[in-house]
Amino acid sequence: MNSTIVRAVCPHDCPDTCALHVTVENGVATAVKGDPEHPTTAGVLCTKVSRYTERTYHPDRLLYPQKRTGKKGEGKFERISWEEAIAIIASKLKPIAAEDPLAILPYSYAGTMGLVQGESMAQRFFHKIGASFLDRTICATAGGTGYKYTLGTRMGTDTEQTNNAKLILIWGGNPIASNLHFWTRVQAAKRSGAKLIAIDPYRSLTAEKCHQHIALLPGTDSALALGMMHVLIKEDLLDHAYIEAHTLGFSQLCERVAEWTPERVATVCGITAEEVVQLARDYGECGKRGEASMIRMNYGLQRVHGGGMAVRNIACLPALTGAWRHAAGGTQLSLSDAFPKNTAALHRLDLFPAGKPRRTINMSTIGDDLLRASSTEFGPMVEAVIVYNSNPVAVAPESGKVAQAFGREDLFTVVLEHFQTDTADYADILLPATTQLEHIDIHSTYGHLYMMANNAAIAPMGEAKPNTEIFRLIARAMGFDEPCFSESDDDIAAQAFNKNHAHAVHFDWSSLKKAGWAKLKVADAPFANGGFGTPSGKCEFYSASMLRDGFDPLPSYIPPYESQADNPELAKRYPLAMISPPARNFLNSTFVNVQSLRDTEGQPHLDIHPQDAAARAISQGDKLRIFNDRGSFEAVARVTDKARQGLVVGLSIWWKKLASDHKNANEVTSQRLTDMGGGPTFYDLLVQVEKCHEA
Repeated sequence: MNSTIVRAVCPHDCPDTCALHVTVENGVATAVKGDPEHPTTAGVLCTKVSRYTERTYHPDRLLYPQKRTGKKGEGKFERISWEEAIAIIASKLKPIAAEDPLAILPYSYAGTMGLVQGESMAQRFFHKIGASFLDRTICATAGGTGYKYTLGTRMGTDTEQTNNAKLILIWGGNPIASNLHFWTRVQAAKRSGAKLIAIDPYRSLTAEKCHQHIALLPGTDSALALGMMHVLIKEDLLDHAYIEAHTLGFSQLCERVAEWTPERVATVCGITAEEVVQLARDYGECGKRGEASMIRMNYGLQRVHGGGMAVRNIACLPALTGAWRHAAGGTQLSLSDAFPKNTAALHRLDLFPAGKPRRTINMSTIGDDLLRASSTEFGPMVEAVIVYNSNPVAVAPESGKVAQAFGREDLFTVVLEHFQTDTADYADILLPATTQLEHIDIHSTYGHLYMMANNAAIAPMGEAKPNTEIFRLIARAMGFDEPCFSESDDDIAAQAFNKNHAHAVHFDWSSLKKAGWAKLKVADAPFANGGFGTPSGKCEFYSASMLRDGFDPLPSYIPPYESQADNPELAKRYPLAMISPPARNFLNSTFVNVQSLRDTEGQPHLDIHPQDAAARAISQGDKLRIFNDRGSFEAVARVTDKARQGLVVGLSIWWKKLASDHKNANEVTSQRLTDMGGGPTFYDLLVQVEKCHEA
């Protein structure tokens, strides 16, 4: 038997970006395991990726190009050749591009995080044709914007230092489900005496294993951070030397947070004043003892109206206590700015036609924007959309409107996919893409500091092609003859990282392919001596950049669009807040069609507090209808105090076609955007819940 081990990388939208060993026997991938030598993976994979061969060899894999034969949304297709598929695409795009290329739109996100199969050849194609730009906001832009206003860069505490922290605040995340290797280090810190505090509206698997769980109301995280700052300053739990040397605007901050008493914060957050005070004391006293305190923020907390400000407020805390002095101190939201990505070479923005108008469409408002008519303000109506690395009909907010938009018979839609997803059902042309085991890629990460190489372990299944090759073929059919459209995937990967960068190791693609991974050169405590990326070089409590951009320059509280306290008239009709965090066995909408993983999840559930259930005569196992003015979906009741009173929780994201009512939680979410960064507000909504009435 011919058996080899191939070095690969998990491609999915997860901070862990695991190093993989793929066992290949006679050309077939038989096992996917974690690289035992990679420091963060340490030989361990999540349940999802450990079953990756089930996904690659799934009987429902798309293996051939297809064209639509039924109505949009019906999912009826017939097999065609690649030559016919590419010819149809080019014949549709050429007249649109000749009239106004801004009527052509890409739609993609992080179906793969790879720098080659993600946004290299695809971006070159759309830039050359002069298409509309897509603002890729759906995950992290609100928090990233608030973080960068404060610290100047998306950098933070190295995950590998977590073991040495003595206080860890897990704020707005459930790492057991979505950041497993960070959680492993948290557990090591706990065994060494660290205190763990979860701050989350929902008592998640992670919160259950922490010493304390603070169950604040959704969208009130920024108020809690203001209350912590109030107590830290009032009780002088501060590192005055660090504040003096490495921060800007401390006196203004003191004035601002003086009004945020623990009692006021408790009222806003739906917790007790004692919880506010004790949290601040735990945090400040840790610094006074000379011990490391770490805040691990996650993206849930920034998916509300004031999400950017919430992250900004939390990012101010480490500078007050001097937590940045410690390698295990500070905070982490993302480490993505540590990577010396050579975006100019990968994306080739210089290909965009000189002097031609540009337009940017926000992916989080795709439902509205695909339905907009041409106008002077908006520009041309979108006439063609190419979807890759995403499943917008399932994952974009206000899903009913998204499906209506993709259902336009006059919208030419191309979808590159592994499976016939909810979005694929609306395609005019459906193209089979390769999975991570079938192509080359190179990865940066946002949860650790290793450059990662993915080698192709097996030949492409059926007639599937890498994203890069698909866009090469379309570019050729469009008559694009620039040399960059002929570059191989290896050629592209070799350009992925700048060699002249403060964090760069000696980057050589051929060497990285053999080794699998290499760590960046980043200081253990990157802000121990200041050196922030802001205009002042300091942590900016007062941000002139924010003032210039129309924001409050100081930390503040921005209430949710929809809450019982701030929108009482709406709350009379829809009295329950709702969040839809990730189900443990899914990753966004990926893996939902893997039978073994879906069997573990069972069916769509809604967690509801016993008092809220009793008020509606709801019992365990009842089929429920969850609704508001935007839409409705169905789920099965789980009556539990994991959901605080006044909150319901629908773990997500289910494919709509695999739910009994062919809907999911995004039927009720809103296309309203966050305070900054243009992000979605998935966790800023009110609903009502009732038992389904059987026909």
